[in-house]
Amino acid sequence: MAVFLGIGQARVSKLERASSPPSDLNRLREWAERLIIPPQLLWFKVNYALEESRSATSQGSLEAMQRRSFLKAASLTATTLGTSFLPEPISDSATGTASPNESSDVSVIRGMTAAFRHADNKHGGGHRAIRITIDSFLKSNVQPLLHRNASRANEDFELYRAAAEMYQAAAWIAYDTGNSPQGRRHLREAVQLSDRANDESLVAEMFAAMSHQEAFSGSAESAIDLALSAHQSAKRTGISALCSETSVMQAHGYALLGERRNSLAALTEAERVFGSYSSSQTPAWLSYFDESYLAAKFAHTFRELGQLDDAELYARRSLAMNEGYDRGRLFNTALLASILADKRQPEEACTLGIKALDMTQRVRSVRTVAYLADLGNRLSPFRSTLQVQAVYEKMEQAGISTPESQ
Repeated sequence: MAVFLGIGQARVSKLERASSPPSDLNRLREWAERLIIPPQLLWFKVNYALEESRSATSQGSLEAMQRRSFLKAASLTATTLGTSFLPEPISDSATGTASPNESSDVSVIRGMTAAFRHADNKHGGGHRAIRITIDSFLKSNVQPLLHRNASRANEDFELYRAAAEMYQAAAWIAYDTGNSPQGRRHLREAVQLSDRANDESLVAEMFAAMSHQEAFSGSAESAIDLALSAHQSAKRTGISALCSETSVMQAHGYALLGERRNSLAALTEAERVFGSYSSSQTPAWLSYFDESYLAAKFAHTFRELGQLDDAELYARRSLAMNEGYDRGRLFNTALLASILADKRQPEEACTLGIKALDMTQRVRSVRTVAYLADLGNRLSPFRSTLQVQAVYEKMEQAGISTPESQ
């Protein structure tokens, strides 16, 4: 709130505790404009009322004011997020310069979503600055635009698409903090927005994300149902990467249930379809789905099926990742270590476990804790060895539960 109002946090607290409300009309008008408060909810006239009298239509003037406030908030949000979390300065996105097919608002939302995704993938969504900032941006900036868009005769479908992508990014960040209910709410909102945009590919992607999280939580039947829904939509789009993703989600769900035949059939389909992958036909929001990502899902599935040699092969392939996916690298390193522990190769498993634990100094994620705690349990048959004891000691220093501390 302090960032959006342009004042100090202590000042906000003082205003909240004040026995009487502030009366400086100039300041109140400025705050109302920054927060995009509808004029009819205020007891005083705001500055943009003057612009409305000069404008041919009051609605057009109000929207111009809201856009300026939106762009200003985007710049403030970028500042709050911090340069250490951003891939590069995003001033070009925040200026409102749009591509020929999208409005300035959509351009800004997509620029901010790219920044949030980069921060999430590189640092983990457990960082307080990332979590608070994306939630604030959604509530204070994206939601007012969506409400305004819904009231128009000609709705902007690109706005719905851009908002859906940001809600998906917010969902992954929520999951990284261990807030699964909020993650599900964000993904349900993303599904609704994708549907309103008539974008079946985005609908499929959101269902695939839901399936992924259900599998992570061990809800195999829900994971399968969601993956099947995603796959039906994906097939209608003809996007090979999306079809491959939804197939491998099915495979993981079936593996969790112990349905080997269905799982292997889904893996075969995922591999077959991925063979026709074309980056030119793949949406930008699906660019993360590459050979390394697919290999990691294969490794998870084979591990659940007990095919440890295959699981190890694909887990090693999953580490050939692009830069910037530090959280994913931590996940995949811990995955390979857990597979090696199951194969009774504790020495390399411990070496990889220490490597993954070192990564937690840069990545904050509840899900990384789950991966490493699982590794600790799989190493328990070798707990008497010095190497495993060293891993357990490092886990406890990082606040991760081990069989020794339970």
